[in-house]
Amino acid sequence: MGTERILIIEDDQEIQEMLQYAFAREGWKLVPARTGEDGLKALQSKGADCIILDIMLPGMDGLKALKKIREEKKFQTLPVILCSARGEEADVVAGLELGADDYVVKPYSPRVLAARIRAALRRKETAESPDANKHFWQHGNLTVDVDKHTAFLGETPLDLSATEFAIFAQFMSHPDIVYSRQKLITAIRGTDYPVTDRSVDVQIMGLRKKLGEAGSMIETVRGVGYRFRIA
Repeated sequence: MGTERILIIEDDQEIQEMLQYAFAREGWKLVPARTGEDGLKALQSKGADCIILDIMLPGMDGLKALKKIREEKKFQTLPVILCSARGEEADVVAGLELGADDYVVKPYSPRVLAARIRAALRRKETAESPDANKHFWQHGNLTVDVDKHTAFLGETPLDLSATEFAIFAQFMSHPDIVYSRQKLITAIRGTDYPVTDRSVDVQIMGLRKKLGEAGSMIETVRGVGYRFRIA
């Protein structure tokens, strides 16, 4: 890492300048955009390794921009970190449901945001590395191929968000293991990753729905968390 392109979609000029200075010390290249529409155009024309996306934007807001980003297959695993002054649980859950990888509440420290970006880039690098310890798993009519980033229910491809896919792969590779919500997030995101129990429950609920009848394989263990039961 060191020459990554960071697209920041933020209409506040002071924040843009603050992050440009902070990211320059990381060796990253900042691609600025002031609106959701301009951000999407910059993403298509210049690409990005990570996106910092403000929610409160003029015109198209950040959540609508995120939805459009995730609609394109080539951007479905691109790290996107939402930023907003709104830090209520409902706002965080809404962002994660749409496929955000992280959610940072304003005002934030540039050092904290840089740390979140580094973590997201490491996950992306690991996922794309040809030497990574990746596998293919199958249980019943469910399959997941981490190398190809594909998941199937029978012959039907599953349209999973990046977080849903990571949870699904974790369950498929470790069946019958009981995970607390924090243990599950630590397994897929690493330690010290801030998340609410409610946001984990939302991800599980979405994953169950997309698995159809097979969603019942994800069991709720009362007072503990979740287990992927195959027997």
